Amino acid sequence: MTCVRRTACSAALVVLALVVMGMTASGAVVRVSPRGPLSTVAEALRVAQPGDTVELDGGYYPEANLIVDKPLTIIGRNAPVIDGQGLGEVIKVIASGVTIRGLTIRRSAVGFTEDYAGIRLEKVFDCVIENNRLEDCFFAIYLAQVGRTRVTGNVIVGSAESEATSGNGIHLWYCREITVADNIVRNQRDGIYFEFVIASEIRRNRSEHNLRYGLHFMYSDSCTYAENEFRYNGAGVAVMYTRNVRMIDNLFAQNWGSASYGLLLKEITDSEIRGNVFHHNTIAMHVEGSNRVEVTRNIFRENGWAVRLLGNSIDNTFTQNNFMGNSFDVATNTLQAYSSFNSNFWSAYSGYDLDRDGFGDVPYRPVSLFSMEVARRPVTLVLLRSLFIDLLNLAERVVPTLTPAVLTDDRPRMRPWSW
Repeated sequence: MTCVRRTACSAALVVLALVVMGMTASGAVVRVSPRGPLSTVAEALRVAQPGDTVELDGGYYPEANLIVDKPLTIIGRNAPVIDGQGLGEVIKVIASGVTIRGLTIRRSAVGFTEDYAGIRLEKVFDCVIENNRLEDCFFAIYLAQVGRTRVTGNVIVGSAESEATSGNGIHLWYCREITVADNIVRNQRDGIYFEFVIASEIRRNRSEHNLRYGLHFMYSDSCTYAENEFRYNGAGVAVMYTRNVRMIDNLFAQNWGSASYGLLLKEITDSEIRGNVFHHNTIAMHVEGSNRVEVTRNIFRENGWAVRLLGNSIDNTFTQNNFMGNSFDVATNTLQAYSSFNSNFWSAYSGYDLDRDGFGDVPYRPVSLFSMEVARRPVTLVLLRSLFIDLLNLAERVVPTLTPAVLTDDRPRMRPWSW
């Protein structure tokens, strides 16, 4: 027993000695300070050994094209600023197992042939980029051929004025098993961009005031995005050429403009859209060439068009959604119905419920004659609130001949769903 105690005490003394000497059990702590003997990040990265921690004290570090080529933990204390001064990329990570936390990173170069970034990760795994602030970067955080990595808790503030001179906030290309969570992205070209990404998650982010899309998502199968807020973006959110996507509990709001959508779906298959709120969008959901998508328990409130469903979309189901105060609930470009609506609440429904089961006894036809006319001749939209349109819609309800007879909700809910 005495021997065991002596061994434990000796181990504790060794650890204490390492800490006093600027060491930890996993490696040395390399301290950087503008006023210290080690005053540049580049020098610290050069002398640090694999497994070390590079700790930056508060201050200003005018440095660019920093290369992290070994597994390190890079931590900022007291809000250090690394300023790339527009001279290239700020930090490039080419080693796996790197953590970057607590830094303010500014001013990567702007490129027309190169995607310069504040932080770039390339062909690495098992990295963490968290709790950083990135300002005025062309691309802020760029992951290329990266796996098993977390991008969390970062604040990204760009200064985008045109699409040609701005990049994306969080950009992923050919990645897998990535978590993008709890970030705030503003004033970039696209807030979050996924291309050829597999088995990844986008959760609890806020992407707003971006020039183009709050989320731009292509060729990225088996991904989930949930509990995000996409607001005030130029073109809303686009999800394209993808299968097995789960879109759950997001907010799509205030995406207004002639080419704006809350959510644009193009060639999406076998996916789920559940529990989202679409509020004040020009078009809440545009569905084109998409098949076998389940749209359930969503709220479509005060949009221009709630759902624009094109005839080349097949076997989609809309169930238990609330359609409330939209100018047009559903618009389509065909007289056929290849998708179905069932048990939704429609604030424009004026039927009755004699058997008091909570559902209307008369089917609801969500496609109005005027919505079809607007689809053919957009200029007629100026008549939206006129008496003529009220009379036109009344005539169509009395003698329904020109709107899709098979596109109906046979069991409309009398009161809004609550979940």
